[in-house]
Amino acid sequence: MSERLPHPLDPLLRPQSVAVVGASARADSLGDWALRNLVRGGYAGSIYPVNPAYQEIAGLRCRASLAELTAVPDLVIFAVNDERVEAVLDEAIAIGVPAAVIMSTMVLDNDAEPPLRERVRRKVRDAGMLLCGGNGMGFYNIRDQVWACGFDSREHEGPGKITLISHSGSGMSGLIDSEARLAINLAVSTGNELGVTMDQYLDFALDLPETRAVGLFVETARNPDGFRSALAKAQARNIPVVALKVGRTEKAAQLTVSHSGAMAGDSATYDALFDCYGVHQVRDMDELATLLILFGELHPVGPGGLVSLHDSGGERQLMVDLADAAGVELTALQDYTVTALGKVIDPELPAVNPLDAWSRGGANAARQMQESFGLMMQDCGAAIGVVAHDRAPDGGIYQSYLRYLEYAHAVSGKPVALVAARQGSGCDPSVVATTRRGFPVLDGLPAFLRGVRALFEQRDFQSMPAPAPTVSLPAGLVARCREELRNRGALSESRSMALLAESGIAVNSGRVVTERTEVLAAAARLGYPLVAKTAMPGIAHKSERGGVLLNLQTETALLAAYDHLAVACGPAVLIAPMLAAGVEMILGTRRDPQFGPVVVLGFGGIHAELLEDVAFALPPFSPEWAERCLSRLKLRPLLDGVRGMPAANVASFCDTASRFSVLVHELRDVLFEADINPLIVNADGCIAADALLVGEGEQS
Repeated sequence: MSERLPHPLDPLLRPQSVAVVGASARADSLGDWALRNLVRGGYAGSIYPVNPAYQEIAGLRCRASLAELTAVPDLVIFAVNDERVEAVLDEAIAIGVPAAVIMSTMVLDNDAEPPLRERVRRKVRDAGMLLCGGNGMGFYNIRDQVWACGFDSREHEGPGKITLISHSGSGMSGLIDSEARLAINLAVSTGNELGVTMDQYLDFALDLPETRAVGLFVETARNPDGFRSALAKAQARNIPVVALKVGRTEKAAQLTVSHSGAMAGDSATYDALFDCYGVHQVRDMDELATLLILFGELHPVGPGGLVSLHDSGGERQLMVDLADAAGVELTALQDYTVTALGKVIDPELPAVNPLDAWSRGGANAARQMQESFGLMMQDCGAAIGVVAHDRAPDGGIYQSYLRYLEYAHAVSGKPVALVAARQGSGCDPSVVATTRRGFPVLDGLPAFLRGVRALFEQRDFQSMPAPAPTVSLPAGLVARCREELRNRGALSESRSMALLAESGIAVNSGRVVTERTEVLAAAARLGYPLVAKTAMPGIAHKSERGGVLLNLQTETALLAAYDHLAVACGPAVLIAPMLAAGVEMILGTRRDPQFGPVVVLGFGGIHAELLEDVAFALPPFSPEWAERCLSRLKLRPLLDGVRGMPAANVASFCDTASRFSVLVHELRDVLFEADINPLIVNADGCIAADALLVGEGEQS
């Protein structure tokens, strides 16, 4: 086993001695399992059972209290009910115990204020104690043979390659106990995180020399800055992180003023956060397990796409459909590969990828399949290969399938896997053994294809341009913006546009008039055609109030428009030039209470909230990062020109998005939300047609 450097969490996760308070000889009790797991895990340090009801348990001398111990243990495991937790904690703190595991819920009937959980949190914080829990299931440091958990579990072989850190206790045990293909080195149920938080466990795991990937079951980030730092550490070390984020609520859309504020909720923030650090998001536990198995057992993939071998024409077609839906590139075979395949497979079979190499069967069928897969894997466009064959009866696997894998890997040196279209092999000992030899045997094409996409994303993320921007803002602008946003709350459109213009963003300049006599003078300065929009304070969404009139070509039309707006909305009206046609885009931001501002960029106008074809990014970012975000949007081809329209100046939009992100970052302490919607992008560039900046004062 490779050595590792000391870590601040060592007293908790690598203790030299452990006391189990509430240790018990009563079978299947928490105190029984907590003590038994230490022994089952092979713990080599000192174990101190503590329970006044026993003199001895499992051959170990039992003390009546922590105070009777002859040495202070590094770790105390609480196997007591909630009524006793606080007293035991006080005793542990009094003798200087550095770490503890509490698995109980810590909820008392008729509790005092503050409640037990908060009292424990404060005491642990003030004492500087490392606490895992409460309301969790402890941890399994399989690498260092410390099983600090009070529940039954399967046998685990160390040191493992995968770390699993879960806010859900079942989210941890459900994987490590039922999926033997996962080679775990550390698994933690963090619970309510009254002491140690997920980011600290992640930092510890990244220092383990065996860690090849980390899985996270995330409810929330209780230490946002630490979470970002830990993700940055994983990114810097090229250790894949796979995250299942639950609790994607819409609560952050409440009380918003801008279109973008309504879209940039909790889900958007985590999307932007994970995107920034190359974290692979999954939708369910199947995908989480599959990605971790692939990252744990396969070496990084090289350039190219996926090649797939089948013994069924129908399932070959299914692979094409599912790969397209998953965004996985299927390798187009080179001519030399096609020619070589034609000499091996039956003549009626097309030599294409995915390949159905089974037709007539017979004595040579297995050899043909094996050689075909080897030829495909040697194609220069093949990065990874899969034998997509269903299981044998009772969920077993045929040995010939394994020979396909071994042969193809031997002749190509590239990663390969075996996958079935349906689940059914996770408990077969040969499946586990084959997977642990570096040939993953998996179940379900959709989860496997999500895993392949993650392998490609991990490969490509390292070569992506850094998100850091290169632009800077004019001196003094940030200070003036901050002062206005702090004092005024929501700024007017004209003032918002003026501040954006100072930051280097092109805006549609106009003039606010408050009397009919000023209208024609403004028109003479601006020229026709014109736009008239209400400029009355407090009207954020002008179109919804009928407060925008377009393409005013004459004095008569302009005066009529002013009269209408003055009656409908109020006397303050903004007169501005009518912009040339283009694609309507949106830039915006909303400040997340945990991670700060998140930027929205995508397709805007009146359809911004209807279509929500937008991406999210943490500011500040570069124009290249903005272009990467745009590339993911469904309507992205509109910017290339359709039906005779010229291509839009995408580079101009991306530069504007970067400048906007810098402004948002600089104003992160006072800017609550913002909108540039629409932002007209055409062949000549991009220009803001409307804008709204909302300061923190609006929320007070």
